[in-house]
Amino acid sequence: MALKDVWHAPLLQTMSRPWVSLQDRIRVIRTGSLRRLPLLPYLAILGPGLVSAAAGDDAGGIATYASAGASYGYDLLWMIVLITVSLIVVQEMCARMGAVTGKGLSELIRERFGPRWTVFAMVLLLIANGVITISEFAGIAASLELFGITKYISVPISAVLIWWLITRGSYSKIERVFLVMTLAFFAYPISAYLAHPDWGQVVRSTLIPTFHLNPGFIFIFVATIGTTITPYMQIYIQSSVVDKGITAREYHYERVDVIFGSIFGDVISFFIIVSTAATLFAHNVTINTAADAALALVPAAGQYAEVLFAVGLLGASVLAAGVLPVATAFSITEAFGWEKGLSFDPSEAPAFYFLFTSLIAIGALVTLIPGIPLIQLLLIVQVINCLLLVPLLVFIVRLSSSREVMGEHRNGLAYNALAWATVIAIGGMSVLYILANVLAPLLGLSLGG
Repeated sequence: MALKDVWHAPLLQTMSRPWVSLQDRIRVIRTGSLRRLPLLPYLAILGPGLVSAAAGDDAGGIATYASAGASYGYDLLWMIVLITVSLIVVQEMCARMGAVTGKGLSELIRERFGPRWTVFAMVLLLIANGVITISEFAGIAASLELFGITKYISVPISAVLIWWLITRGSYSKIERVFLVMTLAFFAYPISAYLAHPDWGQVVRSTLIPTFHLNPGFIFIFVATIGTTITPYMQIYIQSSVVDKGITAREYHYERVDVIFGSIFGDVISFFIIVSTAATLFAHNVTINTAADAALALVPAAGQYAEVLFAVGLLGASVLAAGVLPVATAFSITEAFGWEKGLSFDPSEAPAFYFLFTSLIAIGALVTLIPGIPLIQLLLIVQVINCLLLVPLLVFIVRLSSSREVMGEHRNGLAYNALAWATVIAIGGMSVLYILANVLAPLLGLSLGG
């Protein structure tokens, strides 16, 4: 079949119109000349799962995975495999809820659990997303410091520019530029290969769990959980499924998107650990600055490693710093039935604009604290994410397993067991972190070496 026979005009006209519903797009694919290309229905839905999972490879994610490889070599590779399974389970539950109910997570929590639990959940979400916003501005500061620009210039200008672009509706016009910048991180798999790691050890570490009972390892372990499965990702994917008009009938396509996106995002994470282990850990280099983290790209980029790393880090940080405050403000105001969205004036949606502006302002101001270590700040934020994640996961599992909410699409027994195992495992690691890194030092005790 010739290309000109596949992409005929009526199909192009239908598929290119943004107001055409998802159902109509899939119907055109099924009934038009593309019906012989079975992958295209999946491409029509592709997006929410891929974008939300890839969000884990933002400023905090890069810092965490790089620190894991630099500090403990290949020892955390097995954990990436397990956390990918958990990520798929959690993402899939939220995507399925969006498709079946047509509602966002915050709205379902309000309807199912009432106002008090809604307040509790939204406070957790506000704190979690607030600290992530801080980490994104820390990423902006760290990236531009590699170009010799002090954070006292880069952060205020970035905060004002992001706020202005979003409120003026111009952010979407340039976000593709920052998205392209994040492609710099595709250099990690190349760098991992060129660094000539011990592939036998890579395989062994991937298949055989290694765990060190010491505060430093537990800290990195918990931070890795927090940056791989974040509250923001769950809110985002469910809202995206709703906004895209995906229903239970088309959900089997979206499930593929969720699985592919989760695996894709964590494959990048896997190679970040491999590349940093083969370069930094092998030479006893610890990551204290962005310049240290950039050294892992030297095998792929040579003398341009710092520039490549800075470009990718800046793109990822600005993207998230722009989207996250808006998404958070939208979810919280939606939960309480307040006016929301940038289509309203500040006087018409005061709570929405207050939350959105406050998140950007706080994120910038915390980053500007003199002497604050930016890389360490990025790691601490991921730990906080993990500690706040468990209660939100409980809401997600209970909602997705509810017959009243999900009907025949609720979790099955085996799936529910896997979901609760994820909650218990993350909760257990959170408790272990508190014991090892908080209570033990307070009591003058030592856990491990």
